[in-house]
Amino acid sequence: MSSSSTEAERRLREYREKIDTIDEQVQTLLAERAAHAQAIARIKHEHAPEQSFYRPEREAQVLERVAARHTGPLERDDVLRIFREIMAACLALEQPLAVAYFGPEGSFTEAALRKHFGGAVEAVPLASIRDVFREVAAATVAFGVVPVENSAEGVVTHTHDLFLHSSVRIVGEAVLRIHHQLMVQGEDRSAIRRVAAHPQALAQCREWLDVHWPGLERLPVANNAEAARLACTDTSLAAIASLEAAARWGLTVIARNIEDTPDNSTRFLIIGRQAVGPSGKDKTSLILSAPNAPGALHALLEPLARRGISLARIQSRPSKGALWEYVFFVDILGHEEDPAIRDTLAEFERDGRLLRRLGSYPRAL
Repeated sequence: MSSSSTEAERRLREYREKIDTIDEQVQTLLAERAAHAQAIARIKHEHAPEQSFYRPEREAQVLERVAARHTGPLERDDVLRIFREIMAACLALEQPLAVAYFGPEGSFTEAALRKHFGGAVEAVPLASIRDVFREVAAATVAFGVVPVENSAEGVVTHTHDLFLHSSVRIVGEAVLRIHHQLMVQGEDRSAIRRVAAHPQALAQCREWLDVHWPGLERLPVANNAEAARLACTDTSLAAIASLEAAARWGLTVIARNIEDTPDNSTRFLIIGRQAVGPSGKDKTSLILSAPNAPGALHALLEPLARRGISLARIQSRPSKGALWEYVFFVDILGHEEDPAIRDTLAEFERDGRLLRRLGSYPRAL
């Protein structure tokens, strides 16, 4: 062996020994952190056993500090994911969480759940968004995850409408970059005659399909994970779904990231029953009403402008009451305990404009 090879081996051994030492330190610190989490659990059991141990605002503050400290060389999102998993594992020592989501397994909603809560929760797939609302309201599960809007295809109207008559609150949000994969059973592409996906996914991949597979019949199904399930037993059917769905159903991905818009993202809401305290970077969601009259929308938003409150989103929906009457789903930046927002909500209530406070919660990182 040459002297240069010997020197390289020596240096490799030196760095590996350093990594081994760091691994021991990390493991010791993880055990110490977990012990502190257990001590916190005992205090909570003694003084507030009825309260949820999961505190979205506390988790958001921890992750904000992690992001602020980040200097590389790991990617920021990778570091955040590691810390989220650490917090999830420690929380499971305090109180195991059951979280419902609009399923089935392998859906983008499940991916959003894992991004927000980590892997140490019991993920409960349900057949509809309505089922998620119902199970959360009935306290069968601690929280739920539902889609609310996509950057390319707009809002999920069913989610908005359910808030009109549900007692649940919004306690968090997650934004997931959506990548669509074309997948089939096996390797034979010649048998493909149809492609299945959720209608929104078909719409988000319309141009790509027109160019690359113009002759395929497009089959809308309830969700992309269901498309993957169907494709695993039918060689004539391709599916548009996630990489997780491909792995779940043993499919071969034949084209990656086929979405027409490269920054295609979906926003998901975390719903629960508890009020969430301020984290420092919050959002507040409301349902407001306005009469069907000229200038009504301006009058509705004027109190926000007057107090310098930033409007993040506004979406109108039929009120389900009188013909041509609408309600407005409004997201503003800040927490309902902030003085300016507190005064604005009081003004809305005096004027009869505020129908529901859907909740204040940490903004997605």
